[in-house]
Amino acid sequence: MSFNRPDQLLKLQESFDICIIGGGATGAGVALDATLRGYKVLLIEKGDFASQTSSKSTKLVHGGVRYLEQAVKKLDWQQFKMVYKALHERKTLLKNAPHLAYPLGLLTPCYTYWERFYYRIGMWLYDKISGSTNLKSSRGLSKKEIQQEFPAVASQHLTGGVLYYDGQLNDARYALAILKEAERLGACVINYARLDSFVLGQKSLKIKKVVFTDTCSGHSHEIPVKAVVNATGPFTDKIRSLANPKMKPRMKVSRGAHIVLPAEFWQGNTALLIPKTADGRVIFVIPWRGSVLVGTTDDPDTLSETPTILQEEKEYLISYFNRYSAKKASLKDISATFVGQRPLLQVQLESALNTDTKSLVRDHEVEVDGRSKLVSIMGGKWTTYRIMAADTLDVLEKVVFNQKPINCLTKDHVLVPESAVSLPEEIPSDIQAHLLELYGPAAGEVYSYGSERLLPSEPYLAGELVYLKKHEMAVTWEDVLARRWGISLRDEALAERLQATKKEAFAS
Repeated sequence: MSFNRPDQLLKLQESFDICIIGGGATGAGVALDATLRGYKVLLIEKGDFASQTSSKSTKLVHGGVRYLEQAVKKLDWQQFKMVYKALHERKTLLKNAPHLAYPLGLLTPCYTYWERFYYRIGMWLYDKISGSTNLKSSRGLSKKEIQQEFPAVASQHLTGGVLYYDGQLNDARYALAILKEAERLGACVINYARLDSFVLGQKSLKIKKVVFTDTCSGHSHEIPVKAVVNATGPFTDKIRSLANPKMKPRMKVSRGAHIVLPAEFWQGNTALLIPKTADGRVIFVIPWRGSVLVGTTDDPDTLSETPTILQEEKEYLISYFNRYSAKKASLKDISATFVGQRPLLQVQLESALNTDTKSLVRDHEVEVDGRSKLVSIMGGKWTTYRIMAADTLDVLEKVVFNQKPINCLTKDHVLVPESAVSLPEEIPSDIQAHLLELYGPAAGEVYSYGSERLLPSEPYLAGELVYLKKHEMAVTWEDVLARRWGISLRDEALAERLQATKKEAFAS
């Protein structure tokens, strides 16, 4: 089975019920859900799949400890509902692609006995809300236990801490797994396809066709569709105004900056939750694929396709890392940085411009434009992508198709079925670990494309490049380095070295 652009472009000769704009987590989720409900689906993405917010997350599958705290303090039912939904989705994400998502222990350090009591109660509530979907029960720790079990944590002034569990995921590859499964079931999925315009009905002004350009070839396509879903995250308002210029903006963008350090700066596989900073944020220190991820920030931002980290953000994150880590780091130790822009939904338009992004609820809303019938899914977070997709399809079926919603089947639909992995016994251990981590059951197939290393000391293979073009829709080196392998976001120097090895294999 292949998953490449030439095969997908041939499918454009078919007819489609639903066109989805946006190939991130939410768009991918809508594509899979709609395909399972029996619809003919076309998904187009302007760049590479998950190339914006969905690959630049903090890599957590979580309910949101901070949101639960806000829900309790402010008696905010909306915040509580969002935490409840996210907590009950964690296990589903882990179950449906176990080689891409897995449990992660997080330690919350405490510096007063009141903090120990406060956070212990909070994590107990976190567990209780999870119910039968809880990953593992939290537990309180003394200072001595932290010193013994978690030597990476600076122990000065510690009184103890609380260990709890959320999940971690390879976000870019998880989105790709959803898309590959949607395509396997019949969807047409195309990256580097830029939406240009909508063709509206003369009387109803409802969207009748989508017009987009294949930016690899320059060819334009005009495709008749019965409904359109706008799943473009931070860019939602641009698509909304394209369908109906009279629609008012609904989105606000916040920036989440991250720095990455070499693994030597954080021992062990347990993450750290820094529960409060001087400006009211939460920061995570997370072991991540042989590196250490430190983030994130939460500041209002201007919409951009290429957000870059600021010097003050680097200094801010390093300073907090050094307060809590036994091994100190400097700015020159940073191996990579990245910034993701969160799509935050403005509920109260009148007061939105004066709203702090840290206080905006990370929940979602499905909107249907009364004129064009464009369906926009706005807000949300990675952990609830499946619920967002289901809500989107339910609303689309009720409002646009005027029918009773078909049952959602994604909860128990495994994205990557488990099967025996066939790898040679003599395969080097680092290559084996690399292939299993990224490709799971397909590791043997990937290895069959060739065992030549691109660099002598690294596990990345020349044969993988052929596989990635033929089976994973990779078009450019950046697709490979940033999202299929995820190197650009962890080790910028290694990404540059790899880019120099087989550059002719991909057009820049």
